[in-house]
Amino acid sequence: MQKFKSVEELVNRLKPEKPIYCIRRESVTNASKFFQKNFPGEVLYAVKTNPNPIVIQTLIESGIKQFDVASIEEIKQIRKFSDTAKCAYMHTVKSHESIRKAYFDYDIKTFSLDTKEELIKIIKNTDNAKDLELFVRVAVSNEHAEIDLSKKFGALHSESLGLLRLAKQYANKVGLSFHVGSQCMHPISYAKGINEIGNIIKKTKIIPDYINVGGGFPTIYPDLIPQNLVKYFDEIKTSLRNLNLKKMPKIICEPGRALVAESGSTIIRVNLRKKQKLYINDGTYGSLFDAGTPNIVFPAKMIKETSNKIISKKLTAFDFFGPTCDSMDYMKGPFLLPNNIRENDYVELGQLGAYGLTFRTQFNGFFSDEIYEVEDKPILTMYGKDINKANLVA
Repeated sequence: MQKFKSVEELVNRLKPEKPIYCIRRESVTNASKFFQKNFPGEVLYAVKTNPNPIVIQTLIESGIKQFDVASIEEIKQIRKFSDTAKCAYMHTVKSHESIRKAYFDYDIKTFSLDTKEELIKIIKNTDNAKDLELFVRVAVSNEHAEIDLSKKFGALHSESLGLLRLAKQYANKVGLSFHVGSQCMHPISYAKGINEIGNIIKKTKIIPDYINVGGGFPTIYPDLIPQNLVKYFDEIKTSLRNLNLKKMPKIICEPGRALVAESGSTIIRVNLRKKQKLYINDGTYGSLFDAGTPNIVFPAKMIKETSNKIISKKLTAFDFFGPTCDSMDYMKGPFLLPNNIRENDYVELGQLGAYGLTFRTQFNGFFSDEIYEVEDKPILTMYGKDINKANLVA
Protein backbone atom coordinates (compact mmCIF):
# COMPACT_ATOMS: atom_id res chain seq x y z
CA MET A 1 0.00 0.00 0.00
CA GLN A 2 1.35 3.41 -0.99
CA LYS A 3 2.24 5.66 1.94
CA PHE A 4 2.23 9.45 2.30
CA LYS A 5 3.46 11.67 5.10
CA SER A 6 0.21 13.67 5.11
CA VAL A 7 -3.13 14.10 3.38
CA GLU A 8 -1.79 17.33 1.91
CA GLU A 9 1.06 15.46 0.24
CA LEU A 10 -1.39 12.82 -1.02
CA VAL A 11 -3.76 15.36 -2.57
CA ASN A 12 -1.04 17.47 -4.15
CA ARG A 13 0.62 14.45 -5.72
CA LEU A 14 -2.43 12.48 -6.85
CA LYS A 15 -5.10 15.16 -7.44
CA PRO A 16 -7.70 12.38 -6.95
CA GLU A 17 -10.92 12.38 -8.91
CA LYS A 18 -12.56 9.77 -6.67
CA PRO A 19 -12.84 9.73 -2.87
CA ILE A 20 -9.70 8.51 -1.11
CA TYR A 21 -9.70 6.55 2.14
CA CYS A 22 -6.73 7.03 4.47
CA ILE A 23 -5.48 4.72 7.23
CA ARG A 24 -3.22 5.70 10.15
CA ARG A 25 -1.49 2.74 11.79
CA GLU A 26 -0.22 4.78 14.72
CA SER A 27 -3.75 5.75 15.73
CA VAL A 28 -4.77 2.09 15.86
CA THR A 29 -1.74 1.21 17.98
CA ASN A 30 -2.24 4.12 20.41
CA ALA A 31 -5.88 3.28 21.07
CA SER A 32 -5.16 -0.45 21.36
CA LYS A 33 -2.33 0.07 23.85
CA PHE A 34 -4.50 2.42 25.89
CA PHE A 35 -7.31 -0.12 26.22
CA GLN A 36 -4.96 -2.97 27.01
CA LYS A 37 -3.25 -0.98 29.76
CA ASN A 38 -6.28 0.65 31.36
CA PHE A 39 -9.32 -1.59 30.88
CA PRO A 40 -9.72 -3.96 33.87
CA GLY A 41 -9.86 -7.13 31.81
CA GLU A 42 -9.38 -8.59 28.35
CA VAL A 43 -10.04 -6.75 25.09
CA LEU A 44 -11.84 -8.28 22.10
CA TYR A 45 -11.89 -6.14 18.96
CA ALA A 46 -15.30 -5.92 17.25
CA VAL A 47 -14.28 -6.87 13.70
CA LYS A 48 -17.45 -5.43 12.11
CA THR A 49 -16.17 -1.91 12.82
CA ASN A 50 -13.29 -2.16 10.38
CA PRO A 51 -12.04 -5.49 8.98
CA ASN A 52 -9.40 -3.94 6.72
CA PRO A 53 -6.26 -6.14 6.62
CA ILE A 54 -3.96 -3.31 7.74
CA VAL A 55 -6.20 -2.59 10.72
CA ILE A 56 -6.38 -6.27 11.75
CA GLN A 57 -2.64 -6.75 11.31
CA THR A 58 -1.84 -3.61 13.32
CA LEU A 59 -4.16 -4.65 16.15
CA ILE A 60 -2.53 -8.08 16.36
CA GLU A 61 0.93 -6.51 16.33
CA SER A 62 -0.16 -4.16 19.13
CA GLY A 63 -1.14 -7.09 21.36
CA ILE A 64 -4.83 -7.76 20.63
CA LYS A 65 -5.33 -11.54 20.69
CA GLN A 66 -9.12 -11.86 20.81
CA PHE A 67 -11.82 -10.82 18.36
CA ASP A 68 -15.59 -10.39 18.45
CA VAL A 69 -16.88 -11.83 15.18
CA ALA A 70 -20.38 -11.91 13.72
CA SER A 71 -20.01 -14.13 10.65
CA ILE A 72 -17.96 -16.85 9.02
CA GLU A 73 -16.39 -14.25 6.72
CA GLU A 74 -15.12 -12.27 9.70
CA ILE A 75 -13.66 -15.46 11.16
CA LYS A 76 -11.89 -16.11 7.85
CA GLN A 77 -10.47 -12.59 7.89
CA ILE A 78 -8.89 -13.13 11.32
CA ARG A 79 -7.55 -16.55 10.36
CA LYS A 80 -5.63 -14.95 7.48
CA PHE A 81 -3.44 -13.30 10.10
CA SER A 82 -3.52 -15.66 13.07
CA ASP A 83 -4.33 -19.31 13.66
CA THR A 84 -4.20 -18.82 17.42
CA ALA A 85 -6.25 -15.65 17.95
CA LYS A 86 -9.45 -16.38 19.85
CA CYS A 87 -12.62 -15.62 17.90
CA ALA A 88 -15.84 -15.25 19.90
CA TYR A 89 -19.02 -15.60 17.84
CA MET A 90 -20.98 -12.89 19.66
CA HIS A 91 -23.86 -12.49 17.19
CA THR A 92 -26.89 -13.86 19.06
CA VAL A 93 -28.68 -15.09 15.91
CA LYS A 94 -26.76 -17.51 13.70
CA SER A 95 -27.70 -19.99 11.02
CA HIS A 96 -27.35 -23.74 11.63
CA GLU A 97 -24.68 -23.90 8.93
CA SER A 98 -22.67 -21.02 10.41
CA ILE A 99 -22.58 -22.59 13.87
CA ARG A 100 -21.44 -25.92 12.48
CA LYS A 101 -18.75 -24.36 10.27
CA ALA A 102 -17.52 -22.15 13.09
CA TYR A 103 -17.14 -25.04 15.50
CA PHE A 104 -15.91 -27.83 13.24
CA ASP A 105 -14.00 -25.91 10.56
CA TYR A 106 -12.56 -22.99 12.54
CA ASP A 107 -12.42 -24.35 16.10
CA ILE A 108 -14.71 -21.65 17.53
CA LYS A 109 -15.89 -22.56 21.02
CA THR A 110 -17.44 -19.27 22.18
CA PHE A 111 -21.00 -18.38 21.21
CA SER A 112 -23.56 -15.81 22.33
CA LEU A 113 -27.32 -16.25 22.62
CA ASP A 114 -30.40 -14.49 23.94
CA THR A 115 -33.11 -17.13 23.39
CA LYS A 116 -33.71 -20.76 24.29
CA GLU A 117 -34.10 -21.53 20.58
CA GLU A 118 -30.58 -20.26 19.84
CA LEU A 119 -29.18 -22.32 22.71
CA ILE A 120 -30.78 -25.47 21.29
CA LYS A 121 -29.41 -24.59 17.85
CA ILE A 122 -25.86 -24.23 19.21
CA ILE A 123 -26.02 -27.51 21.14
CA LYS A 124 -27.45 -29.40 18.16
CA ASN A 125 -24.96 -28.07 15.59
CA THR A 126 -21.90 -28.67 17.76
CA ASP A 127 -23.05 -32.25 18.38
CA ASN A 128 -23.52 -31.66 22.11
CA ALA A 129 -19.95 -30.44 22.52
CA LYS A 130 -18.59 -30.33 26.07
CA ASP A 131 -16.07 -27.53 25.54
CA LEU A 132 -18.41 -24.61 24.78
CA GLU A 133 -18.28 -21.12 26.26
CA LEU A 134 -21.83 -19.78 26.16
CA PHE A 135 -22.70 -16.13 26.77
CA VAL A 136 -26.23 -15.04 27.66
CA ARG A 137 -26.76 -11.51 26.36
CA VAL A 138 -28.96 -9.45 28.65
CA ALA A 139 -31.01 -6.47 27.48
CA VAL A 140 -30.05 -3.21 29.20
CA SER A 141 -30.96 0.44 28.73
CA ASN A 142 -29.36 2.26 25.79
CA GLU A 143 -30.55 5.69 26.98
CA HIS A 144 -27.11 7.35 26.74
CA ALA A 145 -26.17 5.87 23.37
CA GLU A 146 -26.29 7.70 20.07
CA ILE A 147 -27.29 4.46 18.32
CA ASP A 148 -29.72 2.20 20.18
CA LEU A 149 -29.01 -1.54 19.89
CA SER A 150 -31.47 -2.72 22.55
CA LYS A 151 -34.42 -3.22 20.20
CA LYS A 152 -32.76 -6.06 18.31
CA PHE A 153 -30.69 -8.01 20.84
CA GLY A 154 -30.78 -9.07 24.46
CA ALA A 155 -32.96 -11.23 26.73
CA LEU A 156 -35.23 -9.57 29.25
CA HIS A 157 -34.37 -9.99 32.92
CA SER A 158 -37.00 -12.69 33.49
CA GLU A 159 -35.81 -14.61 30.42
CA SER A 160 -32.14 -14.31 31.37
CA LEU A 161 -32.60 -16.24 34.60
CA GLY A 162 -33.79 -19.40 32.87
CA LEU A 163 -31.33 -19.01 29.99
CA LEU A 164 -28.36 -18.78 32.36
CA ARG A 165 -29.48 -21.90 34.23
CA LEU A 166 -29.90 -23.81 30.96
CA ALA A 167 -26.60 -22.59 29.50
CA LYS A 168 -24.83 -23.63 32.69
CA GLN A 169 -25.96 -27.22 32.15
CA TYR A 170 -24.52 -27.45 28.65
CA ALA A 171 -21.46 -25.20 28.74
CA ASN A 172 -17.93 -25.75 29.91
CA LYS A 173 -17.95 -22.05 30.88
CA VAL A 174 -20.77 -19.49 30.97
CA GLY A 175 -20.80 -15.75 30.63
CA LEU A 176 -23.22 -12.88 31.04
CA SER A 177 -22.98 -9.99 28.59
CA PHE A 178 -24.71 -6.72 27.74
CA HIS A 179 -24.28 -3.80 25.33
CA VAL A 180 -25.01 -0.20 26.29
CA GLY A 181 -25.41 0.91 22.65
CA SER A 182 -23.04 2.51 20.16
CA GLN A 183 -21.24 5.77 21.04
CA CYS A 184 -22.32 5.72 24.70
CA MET A 185 -21.95 9.22 26.10
CA HIS A 186 -22.09 8.50 29.86
CA PRO A 187 -20.18 5.96 31.98
CA ILE A 188 -23.22 5.38 34.21
CA SER A 189 -24.64 3.07 31.52
CA TYR A 190 -21.97 0.49 32.30
CA ALA A 191 -22.76 0.70 36.01
CA LYS A 192 -26.44 0.04 35.26
CA GLY A 193 -25.54 -2.92 33.05
CA ILE A 194 -23.26 -4.45 35.69
CA ASN A 195 -25.94 -3.90 38.32
CA GLU A 196 -28.38 -5.86 36.14
CA ILE A 197 -25.81 -8.65 35.87
CA GLY A 198 -25.52 -8.60 39.67
CA ASN A 199 -29.28 -9.02 40.07
CA ILE A 200 -29.23 -12.07 37.81
CA ILE A 201 -26.34 -13.59 39.76
CA LYS A 202 -28.21 -13.08 43.05
CA LYS A 203 -31.39 -14.71 41.79
CA THR A 204 -29.76 -17.67 40.06
CA LYS A 205 -26.91 -18.18 42.58
CA ILE A 206 -24.70 -18.73 39.51
CA ILE A 207 -21.43 -16.84 39.34
CA PRO A 208 -20.49 -16.76 35.66
CA ASP A 209 -16.99 -17.45 34.41
CA TYR A 210 -17.13 -14.24 32.38
CA ILE A 211 -18.77 -10.83 32.55
CA ASN A 212 -18.74 -9.11 29.18
CA VAL A 213 -19.45 -5.36 29.33
CA GLY A 214 -19.67 -5.22 25.53
CA GLY A 215 -18.75 -2.29 23.35
CA GLY A 216 -20.19 1.20 23.07
CA PHE A 217 -17.05 3.02 24.20
CA PRO A 218 -17.14 6.38 22.44
CA THR A 219 -14.84 8.33 20.22
CA ILE A 220 -14.76 12.09 19.78
CA TYR A 221 -16.77 14.08 17.21
CA PRO A 222 -17.21 17.86 16.95
CA ASP A 223 -20.62 17.74 18.61
CA LEU A 224 -20.05 14.61 20.73
CA ILE A 225 -17.20 15.11 23.17
CA PRO A 226 -17.24 12.25 25.69
CA GLN A 227 -15.71 12.12 29.13
CA ASN A 228 -12.20 10.79 29.50
CA LEU A 229 -12.26 7.05 28.82
CA VAL A 230 -10.53 6.46 32.16
CA LYS A 231 -13.79 7.55 33.82
CA TYR A 232 -15.61 4.80 31.92
CA PHE A 233 -13.09 2.23 33.15
CA ASP A 234 -13.27 3.57 36.73
CA GLU A 235 -17.08 3.29 36.65
CA ILE A 236 -16.74 -0.32 35.51
CA LYS A 237 -14.18 -1.13 38.23
CA THR A 238 -16.33 0.41 40.98
CA SER A 239 -19.46 -1.38 39.79
CA LEU A 240 -17.67 -4.72 39.68
CA ARG A 241 -16.40 -4.26 43.25
CA ASN A 242 -19.94 -3.45 44.36
CA LEU A 243 -21.07 -6.91 43.24
CA ASN A 244 -19.23 -8.27 46.31
CA LEU A 245 -18.49 -11.59 44.66
CA LYS A 246 -16.22 -14.06 46.43
CA LYS A 247 -14.57 -14.87 43.12
CA MET A 248 -14.52 -12.25 40.39
CA PRO A 249 -15.28 -13.59 36.89
CA LYS A 250 -12.98 -12.73 34.00
CA ILE A 251 -13.95 -9.33 32.61
CA ILE A 252 -13.98 -8.69 28.87
CA CYS A 253 -15.04 -5.88 26.56
CA GLU A 254 -15.73 -5.56 22.82
CA PRO A 255 -14.63 -2.08 21.68
CA GLY A 256 -14.79 -1.16 18.03
CA ARG A 257 -15.38 2.55 17.40
CA ALA A 258 -13.06 3.70 20.22
CA LEU A 259 -10.21 1.57 18.87
CA VAL A 260 -10.28 2.49 15.21
CA ALA A 261 -12.37 5.62 14.53
CA GLU A 262 -9.39 7.99 14.63
CA SER A 263 -7.36 5.80 12.28
CA GLY A 264 -9.46 6.47 9.20
CA SER A 265 -10.45 9.50 7.16
CA THR A 266 -11.93 10.17 3.74
CA ILE A 267 -10.69 12.79 1.29
CA ILE A 268 -13.59 14.17 -0.74
CA ARG A 269 -13.80 16.69 -3.58
CA VAL A 270 -16.47 19.35 -4.03
CA ASN A 271 -18.40 18.92 -7.27
CA LEU A 272 -20.67 21.95 -6.82
CA ARG A 273 -21.51 24.63 -4.27
CA LYS A 274 -25.05 25.96 -3.89
CA LYS A 275 -24.83 28.58 -1.17
CA GLN A 276 -24.43 26.54 2.04
CA LYS A 277 -24.89 23.21 0.26
CA LEU A 278 -21.87 21.27 -0.97
CA TYR A 279 -22.32 18.51 -3.55
CA ILE A 280 -19.44 16.10 -3.02
CA ASN A 281 -18.07 12.92 -4.61
CA ASP A 282 -18.81 10.62 -1.63
CA GLY A 283 -21.92 10.14 0.44
CA THR A 284 -24.27 7.95 2.43
CA TYR A 285 -23.94 5.11 -0.09
CA GLY A 286 -20.17 5.38 0.23
CA SER A 287 -18.02 5.86 3.31
CA LEU A 288 -20.28 8.55 4.83
CA PHE A 289 -23.30 6.43 5.80
CA ASP A 290 -23.08 7.49 9.45
CA ALA A 291 -23.27 11.15 8.45
CA GLY A 292 -26.70 10.51 6.96
CA THR A 293 -28.79 8.01 8.91
CA PRO A 294 -27.61 8.64 12.50
CA ASN A 295 -26.45 12.17 11.49
CA ILE A 296 -22.97 11.92 12.98
CA VAL A 297 -21.04 15.13 12.36
CA PHE A 298 -17.52 14.28 11.23
CA PRO A 299 -14.67 16.74 11.78
CA ALA A 300 -13.89 18.50 8.50
CA LYS A 301 -10.71 20.18 7.25
CA MET A 302 -10.14 21.87 3.93
CA ILE A 303 -6.90 20.61 2.39
CA LYS A 304 -4.37 23.23 1.35
CA GLU A 305 -3.08 22.67 -2.16
CA THR A 306 0.11 24.03 -3.66
CA SER A 307 -1.85 26.74 -5.45
CA ASN A 308 -1.82 30.28 -4.12
CA LYS A 309 -5.41 30.13 -2.94
CA ILE A 310 -5.86 31.59 0.55
CA ILE A 311 -8.06 29.56 2.90
CA SER A 312 -10.53 31.82 4.67
CA LYS A 313 -10.41 31.88 8.46
CA LYS A 314 -14.16 32.49 8.54
CA LEU A 315 -16.03 29.20 8.95
CA THR A 316 -19.46 28.45 7.55
CA ALA A 317 -21.81 25.55 8.35
CA PHE A 318 -22.48 23.40 5.29
CA ASP A 319 -24.81 20.52 4.40
CA PHE A 320 -23.47 17.77 2.15
CA PHE A 321 -25.14 16.00 -0.75
CA GLY A 322 -23.57 12.83 -2.14
CA PRO A 323 -22.96 11.97 -5.81
CA THR A 324 -25.89 9.57 -6.37
CA CYS A 325 -29.29 10.46 -7.83
CA ASP A 326 -31.02 9.50 -4.57
CA SER A 327 -32.26 12.46 -2.50
CA MET A 328 -31.59 10.43 0.66
CA ASP A 329 -27.91 10.81 -0.15
CA TYR A 330 -27.92 13.80 2.20
CA MET A 331 -25.80 14.68 5.23
CA LYS A 332 -27.17 17.46 7.39
CA GLY A 333 -24.02 18.23 9.33
CA PRO A 334 -23.33 21.02 10.18
CA PHE A 335 -19.86 20.60 8.64
CA LEU A 336 -17.74 23.65 9.46
CA LEU A 337 -15.49 24.68 6.58
CA PRO A 338 -13.84 27.87 5.28
CA ASN A 339 -16.34 30.29 3.80
CA ASN A 340 -14.51 30.51 0.47
CA ILE A 341 -14.65 26.77 -0.32
CA ARG A 342 -15.67 26.09 -3.91
CA GLU A 343 -15.87 23.49 -6.69
CA ASN A 344 -12.83 21.17 -7.01
CA ASP A 345 -11.56 21.95 -3.50
CA TYR A 346 -10.60 18.96 -1.36
CA VAL A 347 -11.80 18.24 2.18
CA GLU A 348 -10.69 15.66 4.71
CA LEU A 349 -13.42 14.14 6.91
CA GLY A 350 -12.10 12.44 10.03
CA GLN A 351 -13.18 9.69 12.46
CA LEU A 352 -14.12 7.35 9.62
CA GLY A 353 -12.04 4.41 10.81
CA ALA A 354 -15.25 3.12 12.34
CA TYR A 355 -17.71 1.81 9.72
CA GLY A 356 -16.44 4.07 6.93
CA LEU A 357 -15.21 1.12 4.87
CA THR A 358 -17.81 -1.46 5.85
CA PHE A 359 -20.93 0.44 4.75
CA ARG A 360 -19.83 1.24 1.19
CA THR A 361 -21.99 0.19 -1.75
CA GLN A 362 -21.74 0.47 -5.54
CA PHE A 363 -25.11 2.18 -5.94
CA ASN A 364 -25.40 4.23 -9.14
CA GLY A 365 -21.91 3.10 -10.10
CA PHE A 366 -20.27 5.41 -7.57
CA PHE A 367 -17.61 3.44 -5.71
CA SER A 368 -14.02 4.01 -4.74
CA ASP A 369 -11.63 1.46 -3.30
CA GLU A 370 -8.59 3.72 -3.33
CA ILE A 371 -6.95 3.29 0.08
CA TYR A 372 -3.63 4.76 1.17
CA GLU A 373 -1.64 4.97 4.37
CA VAL A 374 -0.81 8.37 5.85
CA GLU A 375 1.49 9.25 8.74
CA ASP A 376 0.06 12.56 9.95
CA LYS A 377 -2.16 13.00 13.01
CA PRO A 378 -5.96 12.64 12.91
CA ILE A 379 -8.07 15.81 12.96
CA LEU A 380 -9.37 14.93 16.44
CA THR A 381 -7.98 12.53 19.01
CA MET A 382 -8.74 11.22 22.48
CA TYR A 383 -5.24 9.84 22.75
CA GLY A 384 -2.64 12.59 23.20
CA LYS A 385 1.08 12.24 23.78
CA ASP A 386 0.37 10.68 27.16
CA ILE A 387 -2.23 8.16 26.04
CA ASN A 388 -2.70 6.96 29.62
CA LYS A 389 -4.47 10.26 30.31
CA ALA A 390 -6.54 10.06 27.13
CA ASN A 391 -6.21 13.77 26.39
CA LEU A 392 -8.75 15.36 24.08
CA VAL A 393 -6.74 17.10 21.37
CA ALA A 394 -8.01 19.05 18.40
